[in-house]
Amino acid sequence: MGAFETEKTAKDAAVVETQPPSEDFDQPSPLRKIISVASIAAGLQFGWALQLSLLTPYVQLLGIPHKWSSLIWLCGPVSGMIVQPIVGYHSDRCTSRFGRRRPFIAAGAALVAVAVFLIGYAADIGHKMGDKLEQKSPRVRAIGIFAFGFWILDVANNTLQGPCRAFLADLSAGDAKRTRVANGFFSFFMAVGNVLGYAAGSYTNLHKMFPFAMTKACDIYCANLKSCFFLSITLLIIVTVSSLWYVKDKQWSPAPNSGDEKTSSVPFFGEILGAFKVMQRPMWMLLIVTALNWIAWFPFLLFDTDWMGREVYGGNSVGDDRMLKLYNKGVHAGALGLMLQSIVLLFMSLGVEWIGRKVGGAKRLWGIVNFILAIGLAMTVLISKQAEEHRKTAGDFAGPSSGVKAGALSLFAVLGIPLAITFSIPFALASIFSNSSGAGQGLSIGVLNLAIVIPQMIVSLGGGSFDALFGGGNLPVFVVGAIAAAISGVLALTVLPSPPPDAPALKSGAMGFH
Repeated sequence: MGAFETEKTAKDAAVVETQPPSEDFDQPSPLRKIISVASIAAGLQFGWALQLSLLTPYVQLLGIPHKWSSLIWLCGPVSGMIVQPIVGYHSDRCTSRFGRRRPFIAAGAALVAVAVFLIGYAADIGHKMGDKLEQKSPRVRAIGIFAFGFWILDVANNTLQGPCRAFLADLSAGDAKRTRVANGFFSFFMAVGNVLGYAAGSYTNLHKMFPFAMTKACDIYCANLKSCFFLSITLLIIVTVSSLWYVKDKQWSPAPNSGDEKTSSVPFFGEILGAFKVMQRPMWMLLIVTALNWIAWFPFLLFDTDWMGREVYGGNSVGDDRMLKLYNKGVHAGALGLMLQSIVLLFMSLGVEWIGRKVGGAKRLWGIVNFILAIGLAMTVLISKQAEEHRKTAGDFAGPSSGVKAGALSLFAVLGIPLAITFSIPFALASIFSNSSGAGQGLSIGVLNLAIVIPQMIVSLGGGSFDALFGGGNLPVFVVGAIAAAISGVLALTVLPSPPPDAPALKSGAMGFH
């Protein structure tokens, strides 16, 4: 025990504060500072909402077939699987005078700006490089520029999000309740970003704010996308600069002869493997439930607006002008649905802590909302069939009835309830369960992220081909998602351990790693 206390004292002494001496990093920071850092999620999620609502239809307009469009989304999980654990590991050991987390958050924001430029101007750059606008075949060069920018955007998002969540855990100073509240605020600001992003995506005349956005190679849809990204990067820069200026960070220096001075890739991968090797049952159960949860979520997040354009409105991204117009109308209706979902997410995020106490704890709440997710995904089949029946009597170009449209938009809104839990509780539990891992909050969040990105890779690789086996469309993979959500709900209620209600999150190692 004496050796352990000596080692702990040496590690505590290794942290040098860059704030005034009156501030104690071992105590939870004021709520206003936690809220300031959490607000970065609004700028981050604004861009992510644009990705989810507009980019799948956009890549199809560039000429990628529907069944292959999901492959573009491999960028996110692959970069997340590699980048976020590496960034988390190095942010735990960063010796910059600006602190451990802030340099990575600033670098991520700068990369987002570069990526947004490449995505927004992909069609223009592709045309300058030789893409023909009159041909119906894929614009190969524009697709290449878009894909490259998309990879950078996902790397930037992972560079930004992991350290931001770890920063919140640092500011919570190991207090379990404050950790849950911090992640609740992060989820709240994600909802704010979603509302802004989906509202911008559903407004078809946004390009009029930026007359230069519409060019010969960039039509109205492309110009609206470009304009949305202009607003996104402006918001991200404002919240990032203000938060990093207001909230100071710890400056870390390794204890002498601790071995922490080395941060090469070999120690990193050793630490990852070591983290898995010593993980106890609570953390393993958290990873399993999280993975199933994201197998359920990702198909809908990937194809929700495409589902509105195809199954609900009956349009087609590669059809004639009337079918394309109908498809675009459905996509914008889907963006409206996502905005409604985000409004529900916003209010739900503020009540996660209170609702969790009322239903008997975080794990029970997570299990309940996973069943809501399962029912919601199954309902997409019913709504799609009702829309198809309406077109048989009203005509192929009639669009959905008011009842079908109301049902689809209501479904979007209801799914905001489980989404609020998905964005907060797993990350709070990871911080609590990984209490004395020695890996640090950054690496712990990176390990949890593997349980998110691996299911995303599975869906990205197999989603389009799986749908094609059943005649195309989005419904088959939605049904698989409903089954996964139900299983994750059962496991959350039965095998996921309950965290201590108000015990410090980073004390003795009985819960996660040890």
